[in-house]
Amino acid sequence: QVQLVESGGGLVQPGGSLSLSCAASGSTLDYPTIGWFRQAPGKEREGLSCITSTDSSTVYADSVQGRFTISRDNAKNTVYLQMNSLTPEDTAVYYCAAARWATLYWASYDYWGQGTQVTVSS
Repeated sequence: QVQLVESGGGLVQPGGSLSLSCAASGSTLDYPTIGWFRQAPGKEREGLSCITSTDSSTVYADSVQGRFTISRDNAKNTVYLQMNSLTPEDTAVYYCAAARWATLYWASYDYWGQGTQVTVSS
């Protein structure tokens, strides 16, 4: 099993930045990919980005390419999502999740964090 804990959400003004963290513990070697997802009210869960621990390869959704950056600190078993140029459309609950391979398809992820709210508003 893998346990995931997100942190760093909050309220930010349009155009601002926010950094999310996802601390992983447990059988992380069996699930080397950590992905970030979000879900806004009334919308489907959206895959944003993922990164693998083996070679730090990354995948980004078109919607966040160039604005969001994913990174990881393997020594701390923590994955980060730096979010820049935020707009109200980025408002959602953000989740991190663990999977065996790199994909943005949410159903391929076996373990999920509890989520952290990000609100972009003036």
